[in-house]
Formats: sequence, C-alpha cells, structure tokens
Amino acid sequence: MTVPVHLWSYFRDLAGTARLDVDVPDAAPVEDVLRAVYALHPKLGALRNSTLIAVGVDYASADQVLRPGDEVSLFPPVQGG
Repeated sequence: MTVPVHLWSYFRDLAGTARLDVDVPDAAPVEDVLRAVYALHPKLGALRNSTLIAVGVDYASADQVLRPGDEVSLFPPVQGG
C-alpha cells in the first residue's frame, strides 16, 4: 500500500519536500515507513530519536500497524520558551 508521509517544519527543509509517498506491505508497522523515509533522506534518520510521529491526527509509535488510508506525519521536537 502507498502511505503518504507529511514532513513538517525543518524536516520539510532537510528533505526538500513537504510530502513523500512510501510503498509498504499491507498491515506494515510505522517502522517500515520510517526506514523507507530515512533511506531516501539520511539527514532525517540522524534525527530519529527526537522525531515525533503521528498517524492521522494521533501521535503514534513505530510499532503501530498501518491501515489503508492512513497518513503519517513526522515532526521535529517542539521548541519554545
């Protein structure tokens, strides 16, 4: 299945795009999407430990199983003061 991946904030700048489409097997975990994104954009992989992940509008973990129609968003950590 094809999973749209939205990149936010400076992740978009590092990848040079706001959206990627990643092909993974049906019922794949989010981890499979992450591996595909990081293979295409290693700079994002270097930030893996601080990446926030959402599936739809809910935060998710790398082991969450994806369903057809799901969209993944990757966010850098929030900064502020």
